[in-house]
Amino acid sequence: MGVHPLWATGIVFGVAVLLACVWHPQAWRGLLTYPWLWVLMAASGLSNFSFNWAMTIGDVVRVALLFYTMPAWSVLLAWWLLGERPTRQTWLQLVLALAGVLVVMKTPDSPWPIPDSLADCLALLGGFAFALTNSVMRKVPGAHPASRVLAMFTGGATASLVVGFVTWQQGLVPGMPAPDWPWVVWLTGLTLAFVAGNLAFQFGATRLGVMTASLIMLSELLFAAVSSAWWGASTLTLRTLAGGSLIVLAAVLASKKPT
Repeated sequence: MGVHPLWATGIVFGVAVLLACVWHPQAWRGLLTYPWLWVLMAASGLSNFSFNWAMTIGDVVRVALLFYTMPAWSVLLAWWLLGERPTRQTWLQLVLALAGVLVVMKTPDSPWPIPDSLADCLALLGGFAFALTNSVMRKVPGAHPASRVLAMFTGGATASLVVGFVTWQQGLVPGMPAPDWPWVVWLTGLTLAFVAGNLAFQFGATRLGVMTASLIMLSELLFAAVSSAWWGASTLTLRTLAGGSLIVLAAVLASKKPT
């Protein structure tokens, strides 16, 4: 409806920030106590605007699969930030995920499987940033959940609006359209759905085991594949399915305890 995903993401997360402040007004104090929350803010912002932008300009299933390379990045980031040395299982998930990426991105016209679109680059960047988000969250186990949520929401709003403004100034994206009931109503519904989904995730993730929660999150790929094919937003090719299988297998391994 004429609203670029950068502006839409900024508005959705901006409203979420206001709701988080109402929910826990003291959440801002955590940002002063835990400097790593600022890194969490940046990582979350990078992840969300990259993923949302990629989803609107690329093939939905392809973008979702490339985003789910996060288990591969998690191996390296956990080693760097948390001192968790990779095991045989984690090296295997890294190899599987990267092999899946190569298969998904390889096209008949490309001699090498490299990102051939802005959507590919954004999806990979989003996956890396999401893995960084998860690793940084483990660096601040003592922070109040409200402070972590506020940092993530603020990052999503700030990064999207800043990138939107810069790219708009350069003529790369359209400006924010004037308020109009159709898109305002849709964006309001999207905001409510996002907040409800995040609250559901926060509720479920704290009551389920890490392995169970990780496996359930993989259902996103199923929902993305079915809904996008139904609405004509993606094309399921044999190459995509083969590469996606490797990426999903790597994600399943990531949800298991290392051996």
